[in-house]
Amino acid sequence: MAERPHLVVVGAGPAGLAGALAAVARGVRVTLVDAAEQAGGQIHRRPAVAPAARSRPAPRPRAGTRERLRDALDRHRATGHIAHLTDHHVWCVERSPASGEFAVHALRGPAQEEGVTVRADAVLLATGGYERVLPFPGWTLPGVVTAGGAQAMLKGQLVPPGRTVVVAGTGPLLLPVAAGLAEAGVRVAALVESAGPRALLRRAPALAWQPGKLAEGAGYAARLLRHGVRPLVRHTVVEAHGADRLEAVTVAAPGRDGRLVPGTTRRIPCDALAVGHGLLPHTDLAEALGCALSGTGVRVDTEQRTDVPGVWAAGEATGIGGADLALAEGHVAGRSIAARLHGTAPDPHAWAAAARARTRLRAFAAALDAVYAPPVDWADRLPDDTTVCRCEEVSAGQVREAAGDLGAGDARTVKLLTRAGMGWCQGRMCGPAVAGLTGCPFTPGRRPFARPVPLGVLAALPEPQPD
Repeated sequence: MAERPHLVVVGAGPAGLAGALAAVARGVRVTLVDAAEQAGGQIHRRPAVAPAARSRPAPRPRAGTRERLRDALDRHRATGHIAHLTDHHVWCVERSPASGEFAVHALRGPAQEEGVTVRADAVLLATGGYERVLPFPGWTLPGVVTAGGAQAMLKGQLVPPGRTVVVAGTGPLLLPVAAGLAEAGVRVAALVESAGPRALLRRAPALAWQPGKLAEGAGYAARLLRHGVRPLVRHTVVEAHGADRLEAVTVAAPGRDGRLVPGTTRRIPCDALAVGHGLLPHTDLAEALGCALSGTGVRVDTEQRTDVPGVWAAGEATGIGGADLALAEGHVAGRSIAARLHGTAPDPHAWAAAARARTRLRAFAAALDAVYAPPVDWADRLPDDTTVCRCEEVSAGQVREAAGDLGAGDARTVKLLTRAGMGWCQGRMCGPAVAGLTGCPFTPGRRPFARPVPLGVLAALPEPQPD
């Protein structure tokens, strides 16, 4: 019996799970490689135990999907058709030009000091996204976390970021974060959203095509109201205050010109701030392979193929759109991969329902992007002494000096002049801020490795063979 073709899926979130399950059901052997200890990603991750709530928790809208995915994964793991490598952090994917075979290099374990290489006939990149961080005075204080970080703390460790929390920024993620904190017994002092109702109304026709998602958002809002939390719309965080840790935040309403409207400033006592301004696609592995981008996401065709043979991408890596869109893209990718690896032409009719859902959900995501855009002129309000790059301790004033007095015309030149983006995170945290301060469009920085790698791991790799 011929050996099954082998697919490596990088990322076990909704897109990765959907792709792996669609491919394995059609005769493909799958290795699922993920940095987390359990599958599901941020949305479908299963909490270890239910957090203690002040009232009976409302039903989770995605619990059924989560359980179906995990049950199917467990069945295929039991048969040996899916190998699930948890706590494996992929740092590079290589493709042999001669054979077309892929080598997926990862670091195993919490210490990330042991190298592992998995070889495959095809790769599905379902690497997800990361949070966009926009700095403000005091954002480096202990107690200030990202919105997704607060959600991960609550889901993963059942530890809230504080006892009195302000949730702020913009985007649909703020609602479930605030609702989850409130139901875990945290006092949510304020939910501060920079977008306003008018922005939603302007996009109402596009948003109305997804009534289920609107109902889900309304459900989160209702749960917040039951806990006495009313959203403070058209406001933004101006400053975080504290000596050794966060003690309060100041919020205000910016006008159409970007200046703060007099009389709208208020100070809110809190010991934690969960702040987020949307997500950006993780494209490091795709770019290292030479995959082209479309905007900030990986460019794919109708089969979710990239322009590199043997490489597919799905989910947030191709553009931020949420878990349902990731499931649809992953399913299409898995079916396409299975057909291509078996040497047959894929039949688009086989995934017609997923393709239709993908089209509708991409339009919905585009409408949300327009509604929840970051506040205008936020960079103009940033004082010069505000730290922008935490790794290298570069201030907003230094970035402005590089772009102005020193004539830097792009983010890369600013990086060379100031070291902004040269630290541990390699510009993932400060990249959008540097782009905003210099007036340049944000473009992901191409790098050979997706994360730092010990020299011993590199030295242990076999010598490349001539093609």
